[in-house]
Amino acid sequence: MKVRILGANGGIGAQARTTSILVDGDILIDAGTGVGDLTLAELRAIDHVFLTHSHLDHLVMLPFMLDTVGASRGRPVRVYAQEATLAALRRHLFNGELWPDFSRLPTPDAPFMTYQALPPGSELTLNRRRIRSIPVNHVVPAVGYLLSGARGSLAFSGDTSTTEEFWKVLNATGDLRHVIIETSFVDADAELSRISKHLCPAMLADELKKLKPGPRVHITHLMPDEEDAIMDEIARHVPSDTPRRIERGQVFEL
Repeated sequence: MKVRILGANGGIGAQARTTSILVDGDILIDAGTGVGDLTLAELRAIDHVFLTHSHLDHLVMLPFMLDTVGASRGRPVRVYAQEATLAALRRHLFNGELWPDFSRLPTPDAPFMTYQALPPGSELTLNRRRIRSIPVNHVVPAVGYLLSGARGSLAFSGDTSTTEEFWKVLNATGDLRHVIIETSFVDADAELSRISKHLCPAMLADELKKLKPGPRVHITHLMPDEEDAIMDEIARHVPSDTPRRIERGQVFEL
């Protein structure tokens, strides 16, 4: 399984791209602005989209992707998420007003996309690749994902604050090699982190104490222009085996 980072920033500007991860060319984990860098052929190859939650920075490119390549594909894109996230898509995005309802267009029998509910805690296998949904703690219903291939597993937190089930699942995963977790703000913005249910470096350090040693930890969702300051604070809080910053274009083989 090849996992390629398309976007890993908490905002846009310059080279910043919001959250999206491409798996083997046919699976997206979230659909942030990084999807816009793919070629038309790469966009057409995407059959499955797994969403962590309903916030725009994690799904903004989904409607554009469907509009761009939906007519040139032979089958609909399947969008997986918990029911609360799917309900938000139906109500607020693919509603015929903000964007066409591609779950019914061009015809109800042959739409550009279909929805599939994936409850928190459930697992799906696609061509021997296992994808498990893990509940996390955010201001809207949200999940992370555990991706498992032939040579190990990778966990992605999505957007989260302090949480418990995520770490329980990870600690029970014997072949866990990588953990990608968000840290959005500097410690001076700890109150903003608490209100928005994101992490700052001090909170991250406490969360990492819940993780058994072994997997490599990588940081995502840093706010633009604060990346270096956030990573410096993380290094002070976690001086041993300091987490690394995720880079756009980075690839993990599992």
